[in-house]
Amino acid sequence: MQPDTLKTDQNRTLAYHKTDGAGPGVVFLGGLKSDMEGTKALHLEAWARREGRAFLRFDYSGHGQSSGAFTEGCIGDWAEDARAAITALTEGPQVLVGSSMGGWIACLVARACPGRVAGFVGIAAAPDFTEDSMWAGFSEAEKARMMEEGQLALPSDYGDPYIITRRMIEDGRNQLVLRSPLRIDAPVRLLQGTADADVEMSVALRLLAHLEGPDIVLELVKGADHRFSDDACLSRIVAAVEDVLAHA
Repeated sequence: MQPDTLKTDQNRTLAYHKTDGAGPGVVFLGGLKSDMEGTKALHLEAWARREGRAFLRFDYSGHGQSSGAFTEGCIGDWAEDARAAITALTEGPQVLVGSSMGGWIACLVARACPGRVAGFVGIAAAPDFTEDSMWAGFSEAEKARMMEEGQLALPSDYGDPYIITRRMIEDGRNQLVLRSPLRIDAPVRLLQGTADADVEMSVALRLLAHLEGPDIVLELVKGADHRFSDDACLSRIVAAVEDVLAHA
């Protein structure tokens, strides 16, 4: 099925699939270089259809079927895309399900539009990763090459190398959420695998400690990896969404 498209104020065209249903709706926010055709997004969409729940999945610009090249984008652009999609395509507060980078995007949406957030489910959420993981992990030679050439290729377990641009790193410093207070007055459920090689457990613990709000829970899943997409993990994601909805 061909996606629908949304033109944003920044003249970016976002591809999306929307399922009508009861609110609060659920919005899936994917990870870096991921897209809306991933296992977790499709599993949640199938659950939403069975439950009669409104659901939205979309591709950030430079991802999947949306316009633009990945190397043109940055965290701030993708957060703008998320806000545009939520504003234009949903009604009322939404449960944000953020996977990896999507967890950072969800935090930015919650900070900018708190009234539109009915809850947050983070799956291996990776706030501030451009600074705390990428830049902090670069050697001095890699940092120098990044500054001089404007980009750096990082190997990936998920396909072609990631081309990380200087703009992504520098913009990321304007989007950090772990350096200043971050309150979410809605249920928060954080899911983190202990065998995640991309986002360490310490990130989940730091986010748990940093977030302020009345109902915040972290669940560690022994042996789960970053994909968090086997049958047991998918069931945990659905259970977390249902728990958030029950307490929203």
